[in-house]
Amino acid sequence: MLLTAIAVCLAAILPAHAAGAGEAPGVTHLVKSRDEWRKLLPPERFAILFEEETERVGTSPLNEEKRAGTFICAACFLPLFESAYKFNSGTGWPSFWQPIAGRLETKHDYRLLTPRWEYHCARCGGHQGHVFDDGPPPTGKRYCNNGLALIFVPDGEPLPALRQ
Repeated sequence: MLLTAIAVCLAAILPAHAAGAGEAPGVTHLVKSRDEWRKLLPPERFAILFEEETERVGTSPLNEEKRAGTFICAACFLPLFESAYKFNSGTGWPSFWQPIAGRLETKHDYRLLTPRWEYHCARCGGHQGHVFDDGPPPTGKRYCNNGLALIFVPDGEPLPALRQ
């Protein structure tokens, strides 16, 4: 109860985040029940995307991905990041300094008591990670992403059709 009261007070005094709080323009929401997503996704991806879990640090092969291409949401296949936006943050999770415009929605996350900005796929609502203000220029942002929440599609390969 006390934590809820603290969260409500913080939400009232903290400004909306510049990374895109609220609804993403131009993205049609895909609505599926948790049971539908559970049937479509492996358990570890479902836990991250729809139960907001975090994968173990340093476990994603996407940390070392350096090819040109696109990182898409592992649930609905919406392109979220271009490889040109990726950088080595040294955190153990794939990190980007900028998303593709209009593809993410953000909200406050108070689970660690200190408010953080959590971001989700704007289409399916799948949890991707958290954004911090310690990234490189030109944005100064670090979108710290769960690798299991993404699929990498190399340039030259077709992007999958958006999941319906």
